[in-house]
Amino acid sequence: MSESEVATAPHPLLLADGAPAVQAWSLDPGLKHLNHGSFGAVPLVAQRRQEELRAEMERAPVVWFPTLPQRIAATRVELAAYLGVAADDLALVPNASAGASVVFAALTRRRGGEIVVTDHGYGAVTMGAERLARRWGGRVRTARVPLDADEEQAAAAVIAEMGEDTDLVVVDHITSATARRMPVERIGEAARSRDIPLLVDGAHAPGLLASPLAEATCDFWVGNLHKWGCAPRGTAALIARGPLRDGLYPLIDSWGAADPYPDRFDQQGTLDATAYLSAPTALDFVESTWGWENARRYMDELANYAAYAIGAAIADLTDTPGDAVDVGMPVPGMRLVRLPDGLGPTRIEADALRDRAARELGVEAAFTSFDGIGYLRVSAHVYNTPADYEYFAESCVPVLGEWARAARH
Repeated sequence: MSESEVATAPHPLLLADGAPAVQAWSLDPGLKHLNHGSFGAVPLVAQRRQEELRAEMERAPVVWFPTLPQRIAATRVELAAYLGVAADDLALVPNASAGASVVFAALTRRRGGEIVVTDHGYGAVTMGAERLARRWGGRVRTARVPLDADEEQAAAAVIAEMGEDTDLVVVDHITSATARRMPVERIGEAARSRDIPLLVDGAHAPGLLASPLAEATCDFWVGNLHKWGCAPRGTAALIARGPLRDGLYPLIDSWGAADPYPDRFDQQGTLDATAYLSAPTALDFVESTWGWENARRYMDELANYAAYAIGAAIADLTDTPGDAVDVGMPVPGMRLVRLPDGLGPTRIEADALRDRAARELGVEAAFTSFDGIGYLRVSAHVYNTPADYEYFAESCVPVLGEWARAARH
């Protein structure tokens, strides 16, 4: 990178003592961690809190488990405040897919058994919708949303698939493969006017969006706190509003089954719930160290810089435009950069590229695909720095070019 290009990079966030932010995590220094969005990263302070709770559980399990529902209920109050929702609307589940499965298990066919999804949907959730449609004897209708569709175009594409036979609409808040927002507000209004339940998959929203449910009109919303929120893995929120929530039950029946929603989710036998209880520690760490607003601003500026640096390197290599891909409704901290032709055109090939990059290049990066084209999905967090992406541009892009040429021949 030239001096002028490097000068456009955001200043790295530091800890209070001036140390690099990455020192607050236990990430392997032998790897470049450029894919926070897939599995997150848990700060040391939250890891230690979880270890303390596990030790408490193991010291006196007969004391721990009977009091656990009350502790989870108190934690829900803290997490609901972070998300800006009522505590009585929030149940804790292991991940967004589990929350979607809870919804799929609860709903009954009222019309023709059709379920509307989009071609940007997360694969596991779409598979769950397909299984539900088969159980109903219905079918899945897929709304085709152009990658660069704006708010009006994206909403229109989804609304056009709603009909008299539609029993459910499932749409992402932030898409995983394409790193864009969907207009859940407009889609929700249209679904509500047609008396169609809407499930919003907000897996990436907590942490990236300041108030993800402020204007969302939906019956069900699920979001992972272990992605951008940095909570221990296995921590997600299921938000349910309206009469349909009374039919939601945990996927495992336990002694809380007779309790109302969401209390019945607080008791799940002998499952290790220490991730739930440690989640506020992770969220508070980011807030007290940098402030979530500052963190989001830094992540967004860094993602912009990363897309520019890497895109320019790929453009030099392939003699193609190197700007970040236009996704219509971009989100903070995430960008798409098109890969050289031949790399990652399918999900399976993109996953294989991810694994190969970690193994051979020492880089944890997100490779995705959409409509037969492979992309690098930039996922920046506060422990990342401009140097991380300059390294990728200078050291990894040339290798990707070699892999692309080999794939085309």
